[in-house]
Amino acid sequence: MIGLDALASLSPASDSRAGEVLRLRREISRMQRRRSEHTLLPLDPAFSALLPEEGLQTGTSYTVSPSPSLVLALLSAASQKGHWCAVVGMPTLGVEAAAAFGIDLARLILVPDPGERWLAATSALAEVVPLIVVNPATQARDADVSRLSARLRDRGCTLLVTETPGIGRWPQSEGTIRLHDPHWHGLGTGWGLLSDCTATVTAQTRHTSRPSSVQVRLPGGHGAVETVATELTALPALSPEIIGRGEDAPPELLRWAEAG
Repeated sequence: MIGLDALASLSPASDSRAGEVLRLRREISRMQRRRSEHTLLPLDPAFSALLPEEGLQTGTSYTVSPSPSLVLALLSAASQKGHWCAVVGMPTLGVEAAAAFGIDLARLILVPDPGERWLAATSALAEVVPLIVVNPATQARDADVSRLSARLRDRGCTLLVTETPGIGRWPQSEGTIRLHDPHWHGLGTGWGLLSDCTATVTAQTRHTSRPSSVQVRLPGGHGAVETVATELTALPALSPEIIGRGEDAPPELLRWAEAG
């Protein structure tokens, strides 16, 4: 099997990339993964309401926000189920952060900087890795996208393509998963430490008429994704005098009482 050490040498920006991609293909041919029989790859329970099937369809591609936290959160459940994962073209992705999300580092392949050969690396990995994230360095030709999409369907591989400025939306995408409205907590006026980040994740597929959204902590207090619990604001207690004459109670409290 190939892991972090086997692919670390793909990152240098030199003419040796072509030879490294060929070596990658040889290593992949040794792995000999059969086509996946799974129709869905699992998602973290915090994302269960995002997609109609509560998972990522295999043999397809999704467009996602280029957030490292979102990328790791989308990989975590599949990795914990024993699936291999790969990330192509994201050199700032932290291994410690991946471990905090529960990703099995022994089954995580990183290709930090493939340069213009990102498509060749992704296509080679699709032969054996069921879940791949790629940050495109250049715009792909329609013919190349079609060939890669055919390989995804043939091998049962799921591809998450990050949105890159100037490149545009990935063609033939099954849907989009975007992170927005992030809000960090823990900092005061000149004091404090960042503790967690609350954000909204919104997804829409070709088969859904309206997008679905969930609010999560990403990352949460322990580094992984956490569902944001709905918190109810306590109402002020009513004095015995007000209870005895409901007509004198503040209107907003009466509306709460009528609503139960």
